[in-house]
Amino acid sequence: MSQFRIAPSLLSADFARLGEEVRDVIAAGADIIHFDVMDNHYVPNLTIGPLVCEAIRPHTTAPIDVHLMVTPVDALAASFAKAGADIITFHPEASHHIDRTLGLIKDAGCKAGLVLNPATSLSHLDHVMDKLDMILLMSVNPGFGGQRFIPQTLDKVRAVRQRIDEYTAKHGGEIWLEVDGGVKVDNIAEIAAAGADTFVAGSAIYGTPDYKATIDAMRAELSKVGRK
Repeated sequence: MSQFRIAPSLLSADFARLGEEVRDVIAAGADIIHFDVMDNHYVPNLTIGPLVCEAIRPHTTAPIDVHLMVTPVDALAASFAKAGADIITFHPEASHHIDRTLGLIKDAGCKAGLVLNPATSLSHLDHVMDKLDMILLMSVNPGFGGQRFIPQTLDKVRAVRQRIDEYTAKHGGEIWLEVDGGVKVDNIAEIAAAGADTFVAGSAIYGTPDYKATIDAMRAELSKVGRK
């Protein structure tokens, strides 16, 4: 079975004690810190920038996965790389030149990925698979936390999993398949069975009184998944 990774989203954390929230959720068993960046332009909300990423970097050695919901992308991607990000993903609609933006992120020493909204075509993947370390599928429309999972995303997960498996079988390498939006204990196994290996969960973890109990429950559900 593939390794499964749980990535709590800081969007749902207590911003008044962010460093503590980062330490606590990693101590509870999370693998990755998911960092949602919204610019009140590409999406109708405004969140956090590179200075916050730089501030939390000393609080964990876990990878920081920066999801850029911004336009333009390139300058902010470079700033987040300098601020300590490990993985930077962006939306193809927000970049004037997808291949170049992916190259800039990788040249800055980070892993790079594309984010596809529920209505975004998979055709954006066609000519850049060689530059991708991650594909992030949104299972809600981006801009706000706490939304419900869109069930049709499962078909998209299956389709992207097929693309990844076919590409890596031929060319090698590793591409993570992450899902973000409405992921909870009661649906994480179904999402994993469709082909995802990395799971963003915001309020489903940070909205509970015991982070470890919630993450343990997610892992228990994932242990039931028989996908390769």
